Amino acid sequence: MLISALCGLLVAAIALPAVGGAAAGAKAAENGLADLPIAFDPPAQSQRSEVLDANGHVLAYFYDENRVYVGLDEIAPVMRQAIVSIEDHRFYEHGPLDAQGTARAFITNLFAGGVTQGGSTLTQQYVKMVQVEAAKQSGDQAAVEEATSTSYDRKIRELRYAISVEKTLSKDEILERYLNIAYYGDGAYGIEVAAEHYFGTTAAKLTLPQAAMLAGLVQNPNGYDPVTNPDAGIARRNVVLDRMSELGTARPADVAKAKATKFDAHQVKNTVNGCQGTKYPFVCDYVYRSLEQTASLGSTVEERQQEIKRGGLTIETKLDPDTQKTVQKQVSKAVGATDPVIAAMDMIEPGTGLIVAMAQSRPAMGSNTKKGQTYWNYSVTPDMGGAQGFQAGSTFKAFTAAAALEKGIPLSKRFDARPTMNFSGASFASCDGTKQVSGNWQVSNSTGVNGVMDMNRAAEFSVNTYFVQLALDVGMCDVTKMAEKLGVESSTAGAPISSYADKPSFTLGTVEVSPLSMAEAYATFASGGIHCDPIIVSKITDSAGKDRAVTSANCQRVISTDVANAMNSLLSKVMTQGTGRRALTGDGRPEAGKTGTIDSNAAVWFVGYTPQVAGAAMISIDNTRKPFVRTSSGYQRGLKGYTVPSTGLYLEGSGSGDAGQDIWKPAMQKYLAGKPFASFDAPPASLVYGQNSYDGWGFGGSGQQGGGGQPGTGTPGQDQGSQGAQPGPGPR
Repeated sequence: MLISALCGLLVAAIALPAVGGAAAGAKAAENGLADLPIAFDPPAQSQRSEVLDANGHVLAYFYDENRVYVGLDEIAPVMRQAIVSIEDHRFYEHGPLDAQGTARAFITNLFAGGVTQGGSTLTQQYVKMVQVEAAKQSGDQAAVEEATSTSYDRKIRELRYAISVEKTLSKDEILERYLNIAYYGDGAYGIEVAAEHYFGTTAAKLTLPQAAMLAGLVQNPNGYDPVTNPDAGIARRNVVLDRMSELGTARPADVAKAKATKFDAHQVKNTVNGCQGTKYPFVCDYVYRSLEQTASLGSTVEERQQEIKRGGLTIETKLDPDTQKTVQKQVSKAVGATDPVIAAMDMIEPGTGLIVAMAQSRPAMGSNTKKGQTYWNYSVTPDMGGAQGFQAGSTFKAFTAAAALEKGIPLSKRFDARPTMNFSGASFASCDGTKQVSGNWQVSNSTGVNGVMDMNRAAEFSVNTYFVQLALDVGMCDVTKMAEKLGVESSTAGAPISSYADKPSFTLGTVEVSPLSMAEAYATFASGGIHCDPIIVSKITDSAGKDRAVTSANCQRVISTDVANAMNSLLSKVMTQGTGRRALTGDGRPEAGKTGTIDSNAAVWFVGYTPQVAGAAMISIDNTRKPFVRTSSGYQRGLKGYTVPSTGLYLEGSGSGDAGQDIWKPAMQKYLAGKPFASFDAPPASLVYGQNSYDGWGFGGSGQQGGGGQPGTGTPGQDQGSQGAQPGPGPR
């Protein structure tokens, strides 16, 4: 082998000076001969990563080079024969340098009057491809140019590396790596993706005409691309077939038949790279952003991006395709992509934080100026690609109730919730000491239920004046801290949840939040008090089959089981006896939830759960489009009485009737179908009746613990949680 290599260098030393200068050629040869060989340790080849749903179906691909590495036993023998026949027919006979071929090439180049002929072996070509690949991975363009230059130094270095490769790898191993690293044009890297792209097949199933065409592409992938240059591609394929016939690696009859085969451009399969153009682009985008924060993929964002796009990762999610399809269908059925309103729904698995579904009414990712498209993921916070967020109205009353229960205030706590109350000057505990309500703050009820009542009845009919009194009694510091530890996160820059500790209107939902954040918070109740950060990735496996650590959901107890059970009892009654009745799935299983309608009916919400899943559904005006809609009496800014243009859905401005009945309910029905019923545990008597109660008491509906009496017989009115609300620090 070494003799052959030295022979080739001597030929180079003699022939090259005649073409480009004796001094340079001789010096290069001298330097190369001095220390043959040198070590060559090629990095793993870049491969595409794939994202899978819960059923193992591909949601998206991420790649810089679209490649899937396969073993030689997964490549059709005819493909191996074709590439060896056209590129290096004596590959299995010579060493790293084919002295005979090199000499012939040099002589031809020297005397053929401008005609050039290559003399590189498959091993040398492989070395060159590896160096180019490594330079691209490091982003070093100068190194790319150096690896592809025509200098003597590069050729000699390439030979030295080739000698090292042939000392450490078998011929079959070299051929396998060559076929996988080669570029076959039209964005297809490696033989597996080339077979998939051009013929819709696998490398293992390639036929003679297909193999000959792919083998011919390696020399000039762009020039012989059959998609853009069909005549050139066919002609090059036939050259390969003729060479195979000449060498006896293909029978003349088979070659003739292969030449008669036409290239079918309809078989060409393009693989979408990234999220734009995928079926669920915003789910995909959330996956990608989550991977950028995954420590096991690198110490910096740049390193993680390289691993995502080149590491050949298999990324598994818990996204249920049937549920996702149903949720998207229901969201789109309610609000169309081009409407001046926005709808979204998110579902989370309690106790794990895994995202089950994520959908919005503008599902196409693209320019925000294009009709029906957006780059905003309306489900999430701005740091994960979200927009401005949305006020969640009376769904925030749950946080006030949870804070009260944590302080030992029972569900039987009564207040006189008059229809309208002026809270100006009222004192309350903030995180900076005692504060007073400033200005003239009058709060009114909106559901027609007023008077002396307990927490159950107040939650069932979302009584504003009750919950403001409860929040003042508990203290806004504790209320906002409760919301934070449940997972609520403000979407307004510079206005974290803690900044609302001096604003009692917080309990009426004046904070701009994301639907996913609300599903996360209510999932904490469903899990019995265990909060988990929302996560989309359940498992990562690298190209070597090893598991990579996924980002933890950081699940930990944030409220006691007793408080969680009391909240489940409270919010279950909202579903069976209060404003949430129309969102009930109807199969009799235990469910809990809360409606929310903000000031002027600008947004309607329903956030609910079972022990198995929590979900938040929302319909809101688009805050970026003002005014909302012109009416005969002026500009209407709310949803009440509005008919969605593209769908014809009439909105009544109700969390239960709009977001609950039209989006949340059918989505939950689909997900829960066939799943076993799961029950909530009963709360302790002390949180139902107070500290003087005793164990063994059951818990009944409102009006049975001495507070408030029975609800009226009429249909409850809308649940408008932020009426009279104090303005928050951010845009409303």
